[in-house]
Amino acid sequence: MTPDEAADRHRTLASEIGRHDHAYYVLARPVISDPEYDRLYRELIDLEQAFPSLVTPDSPSQRVGGAPVDGFRPWVHAVPMQSLENTYSESEVREFVARVRKLLGGAEPEWTVEPKIDGLAVSLRYERGVLVAGATRGDGVRGDDITSNLRTIRSLPLRLLGRDVPEVLEVRGEVFLPVAGFQRMNAEREAQGEDKFVNPRNAAAGSLKQLDPKLVAERPLDIILYGLGEVRGGEVPVTQFELGRWLGGLGFRTSEKMWKCDSEEALLASIRELSELRGTFAYETDGAVVKLNDLSTRELLGSTAKAPRWAMAYKYAAEQASTRLRSITIQVGRSGALTPVAELEPVFVSGSTVSRATLHNEDELKRKDIRVGDVVVIEKAGEVIPAVVRVEFSLRTGKESVFPFPSTCPECGSQVVREGGEGESGVVWRCPNEDCPARVRGRIEHWCSRGAMDVEGAGEVLVRQLVERGLVLDVADLYRLTAAELASLERMGEKSAAHLIAGLEASKERELWRVLFGLGIFHVGAGIAKVLARRFAGMDDLAGASFEALTAVPDVGEVIARSVASWFKDARNRALVERLRKAGVSMRSTLFQASSSGGALRGKVLVLTGTLPGLSRDQATAMIEAAGGKVTGSVSKKTDFVVAGEEAGSKLDKAQKLGVRVLDEESLRKLCAGS
Repeated sequence: MTPDEAADRHRTLASEIGRHDHAYYVLARPVISDPEYDRLYRELIDLEQAFPSLVTPDSPSQRVGGAPVDGFRPWVHAVPMQSLENTYSESEVREFVARVRKLLGGAEPEWTVEPKIDGLAVSLRYERGVLVAGATRGDGVRGDDITSNLRTIRSLPLRLLGRDVPEVLEVRGEVFLPVAGFQRMNAEREAQGEDKFVNPRNAAAGSLKQLDPKLVAERPLDIILYGLGEVRGGEVPVTQFELGRWLGGLGFRTSEKMWKCDSEEALLASIRELSELRGTFAYETDGAVVKLNDLSTRELLGSTAKAPRWAMAYKYAAEQASTRLRSITIQVGRSGALTPVAELEPVFVSGSTVSRATLHNEDELKRKDIRVGDVVVIEKAGEVIPAVVRVEFSLRTGKESVFPFPSTCPECGSQVVREGGEGESGVVWRCPNEDCPARVRGRIEHWCSRGAMDVEGAGEVLVRQLVERGLVLDVADLYRLTAAELASLERMGEKSAAHLIAGLEASKERELWRVLFGLGIFHVGAGIAKVLARRFAGMDDLAGASFEALTAVPDVGEVIARSVASWFKDARNRALVERLRKAGVSMRSTLFQASSSGGALRGKVLVLTGTLPGLSRDQATAMIEAAGGKVTGSVSKKTDFVVAGEEAGSKLDKAQKLGVRVLDEESLRKLCAGS
């Protein structure tokens, strides 16, 4: 192939892949199968490797993220990015409408209402239809250039659709982390011993602050566009309502719901309707954005120094409750992180009684000036995680005390070390002692957990006794326990001891991915463990894999590959694996066998919902994976089948909406058997 022929083919492939990305990530209507898409993408990558000059900023290959940067360059906005004035009351909305009406000489204007996405505001600059820059809002005049990170967002077009686009087009929008992605990331971080994100907004903001775009590419960020900055050349719509449709035509994802209102009452009714609907959106919505519909009228009204006169944000109030902070305790996780926890007088909020709330780290305590004895306001961040919002300073009596963050580990007495976080987690104090009893307990509890080796009977109370008695110092020691040793423990009779021994014996036959997950390798959650088990036949193959071989595995980026390689280089870890092997723990992967033999569900993605009559959730998952399939937690355009039992919920509804084939248990069994 000549260079000209390669360039022509590359343009065709890039355009075709761009259209398919838009159909998949924006419209939720894929038109080709995943293997077909992968074939096109592979061809494009092969062309770029053969002809490096074909790699352009708008090439689909650039979504994986470039090389890490030392810091973000400043970016000056051609048109300032202003913030909106907020209100929490309908009376202030009426005052705002009256103020605008007065500025317009008494005329009744037309309004739009759309969801206020709880994310991070960004500006994107396109020149001749190609994305050339993207930046944070910053102070409104100057932000950070985060172009490399924004390119990793799959729903964001690198080249605009259509031909009639302005020579220069700046669009403004919000980067966010979908709720499902946030929950999945937190589950993985908890499994890996990392601090959980506080809420989706912090997770999205922290992701965009990463200096390594490849790490950003591993996070399921999304973006919705809704406004304009600088525009040169071409024609743009004259109303906000038309602008939404126009941006959608260029390939952007826009708000799925927008109201057009011709009166104050219609405006307030739309705000109320949005409040009822916002729980159904894939992202967190903390309010409604109210704007004048006519763009030329906005120019007449102009702006104050901080905010436009033609728009405002109505914020929905989160349910909160006040209670007293009785004490602060420190939890030491298996990674050594010291986490302060607020011990509260029990209070009912958002449907449940809350008696504890995480305080995240020392910086959080200082920033909010939280003291023992304070009356604090509690709410559930994202309506899930209890959080201390603020202190009721007016109720202080003077008897409150500042909590002295410990300089030594409360479990083992080791001097703790201060580590910088990734931006979203702040600074963390860690116990560096690998043999700290709290870290040992955490590793053993994780190994025995249902998601890992599933050792029945090995709960928190028993593990604490085993460690305190010196019977177990690592997970390999579990397999040396005798019935007599166990029977000597509190609340452990002969029957319970025999039950645990049987559970440990059964765990020796667990899948390789469970062993990998149970070992607690940093960044290796259950999902990545399964990915590795599909590629490597056994523990020795994985332990001997090079960094390059690891990064070649789908879904394994440089961060994960580096963590895995580093873990196996540690002599202590290699010795632990050998002791587990001698104890009889299986080190082979049946997932690799299924993949190699081309199981009936090889390459297929399935979702389970509801209760199946003859299979537990774990049994159904094992059956699917033995047939080469993959089980995920949420329905998307990539889902091949949804297995629905009794009381199937929203996942079934979404499957039907997306046209995903739905199976019952009998159909699943037949499919796994290849019949």
